[in-house]
Amino acid sequence: MTNEPHLLIERVQTGVRMEKRLLKVLKAFAEYNDMSLGDLLEGIVLHAFDGKAPFGAESLKRIRDLKKFYALDLDSSASHRLTEIKAMPSGKKVAAKKRE
Repeated sequence: MTNEPHLLIERVQTGVRMEKRLLKVLKAFAEYNDMSLGDLLEGIVLHAFDGKAPFGAESLKRIRDLKKFYALDLDSSASHRLTEIKAMPSGKKVAAKKRE
């Protein structure tokens, strides 16, 4: 921790949808670092907004291990190509049709 003054903020509850395995990796990484998922996401976003990498070498190794454990094979190149699976009434899932 730093000796800098604390910043008073207001947090809000949000209902963000996210790829399932990605969320598992984020939650596990937050738990490993003894922090909330919200705190982790805030840190990642604030670093990204400043054009800075949010993780060092040790954290990136832990993330690689967690990605392997949760079978997360996505990387940044997938970020604009994700298409959600639509659920059928029977509970089965079918791939969504790509809109052109």
